[in-house]
Amino acid sequence: MTRYGLLILPATNRVYARSAIDLTRAELEIFGLSALDGQIGELDTEVVGGASYVTFTGDGLTERDLTVLGNLSAGYALFEIVGELLRPIEWSRLDRYDDDLLTIQKYPGKTNEQFTKLLLNVTLLASDWATEMTSRRFRVLDPLCGRGTTLNQALMYGFDAAGIERDQKDVEAYRAFITTWLKQKRVKHRVLESGPVRRERKVVGRRVRIELAPTREEHKAGQTQLLDVVNADTARSAEFFRPETVDLVVADAPYGVQHGSRTAEKGLTRDPLALLADAAPVWARLLRPGGALGISWNTHVASRDDAAAALADAGLTVVDAEPYRALRHRVDQSIMRDVLVARRPA
Repeated sequence: MTRYGLLILPATNRVYARSAIDLTRAELEIFGLSALDGQIGELDTEVVGGASYVTFTGDGLTERDLTVLGNLSAGYALFEIVGELLRPIEWSRLDRYDDDLLTIQKYPGKTNEQFTKLLLNVTLLASDWATEMTSRRFRVLDPLCGRGTTLNQALMYGFDAAGIERDQKDVEAYRAFITTWLKQKRVKHRVLESGPVRRERKVVGRRVRIELAPTREEHKAGQTQLLDVVNADTARSAEFFRPETVDLVVADAPYGVQHGSRTAEKGLTRDPLALLADAAPVWARLLRPGGALGISWNTHVASRDDAAAALADAGLTVVDAEPYRALRHRVDQSIMRDVLVARRPA
């Protein structure tokens, strides 16, 4: 049995950094259970040379296993532990674009990129296609997409990305960012649609759809990704996206402190449960059977049991395995963030 040491990527957010080791251990365990045939064992934490490592055992990781593990949200480098020595192990990631796609945007309320990646990972690993992480082109929907942090992570992985956001300013800011970034990076792309969506002569939303590919060769061969962002209320998602066309729904819900949650009936409220009751049934219908939904929220304004009940009422099966319960962590004094993942039964 081989012993490994995982060096943790430093987090820019100090509060998140204090939780990073525990979150990485939980995420690594989820990877092991879902995508690596239970190969991850004997998880521990060690400090070597002043740096923190998550250690684990594995029965000879294959090249495919290393490609999977390379996508750990806080993974910086992997080593085989040989006595008192660390032997570097080469691994690879799904990343298709320069990392400034994820880091260049700075604005109040932006979700930490490492956490966004973790949320996408654990949702994907709960789906029926966990073992296809490195080979399947997933379609990811963020139904509360804001300025596109989750959309950018999905694009980075080579997935199709769809989003819906009520705030027109956020959608316009994201459209301006992504179109400028694609041009500056000389990424081959084509704007398929940009402007108002009309039905029965009325404007029902605004939409931007962009086809893109990492290389000209891939674009020419038709190996493209689709970015599709709608400015409309999330409870109306089914008006813009067809049922059973989404593999993963991933959302970082408003925390009810700075942003609040909006529903059609109650307007602005600090209760994310109202948002889930209104929108989760719509999101569930968009999921393919076997797909998964992952959502994070502030437990100070809604309990885990109540949030889980809202997802169950939407016809989803909550994943309640122990490592998923270990994803709760503090963001700041007023926010204790938790993660719920649920599947649409196949």
